[in-house]
Amino acid sequence: MTENAPAHSLACWINAPLQAELRTTTLPALAPGEVRVLALHSGVSRGTETLVFRGEVPASETQRMRAPFQEGEFSFPLKYGYVSVGRVEEGPPDLVGRLVFCLYPHQTVFQVPASAVLPLPPDVPPARAVLAANLETAINALWDAPPRMGERIAVIGGGTLGLLVAWLAAQVPGCSVQVIDIQASRAPIAGLLGASFSLPEDAKDEADLVIHTSGHAAGLATALRLAAFEATVLELSWYGSREVSVPLGQAFHSRRLVLKSSQVGSVATAMRGRWSHRQRLELALKMLTDPRLDALITHSAPFDELPQVLQRLAGSGAPDVLCHRIDYPEPR
Repeated sequence: MTENAPAHSLACWINAPLQAELRTTTLPALAPGEVRVLALHSGVSRGTETLVFRGEVPASETQRMRAPFQEGEFSFPLKYGYVSVGRVEEGPPDLVGRLVFCLYPHQTVFQVPASAVLPLPPDVPPARAVLAANLETAINALWDAPPRMGERIAVIGGGTLGLLVAWLAAQVPGCSVQVIDIQASRAPIAGLLGASFSLPEDAKDEADLVIHTSGHAAGLATALRLAAFEATVLELSWYGSREVSVPLGQAFHSRRLVLKSSQVGSVATAMRGRWSHRQRLELALKMLTDPRLDALITHSAPFDELPQVLQRLAGSGAPDVLCHRIDYPEPR
């Protein structure tokens, strides 16, 4: 394409709950201080993004849940997403040709201020960098928790986020980490990342810290059951407009449990005075050098299949999927 000229792009739009399509859009000429990025990969969030796709964002949260470069509203149509990895095609000379991460929706070519992209570390492959947003959430969760040396930690939910939380927690000296999930197929990946694995009925109780990521009320009940005296249960699941029953009877009060929420939209309180959102995301990218994390990217599909991928992930027909990567066509 001619430098600084308008460009054509394809983007994924959600037209209504459970309905998506690819639309052509024309990008204007590049403005000073902007970069034009050719997407290589994006990632689909099994949590927030599929909840948005199903139309389950409550009216009270429509402003707080906006993605940085979202177009449209949660009442639809809507262009949503926040995991894009690409190569800078035009812009400031020090960025042209660089591989970058951006909190941008699924789109083949896009333009943003240069400050909105983060260059990938040289030892982080672009296909693995789609894990950055989930890892940033996991980092913030452990800042919110936080784990202490030697603690017994239980992670309820062996999805991408839960396994990343377990991987980080297992690196705290002396900590033992168990991942609890109803899918026994998650056991090998948990072991690869330094954690043990249990089905809910076999899980060890008396955990000093329990982190819940499953997105289901039954998982939260398991989290409360496994917590030891005066332990913290950190809730990372977001339920959107769904109402959730929480069993606060039984031993909840006698064990003096702490039920605490964590959400990536704000930097954890203990770090907020010294860390920005950008610094936290840079940290996540730097930590993606471990090749074992590739095991979390279980599926991939070409960009033109994205509407069908969203359909599958929003239903119940893809229990084996962890992170689903979308691969973009090379320019002709």
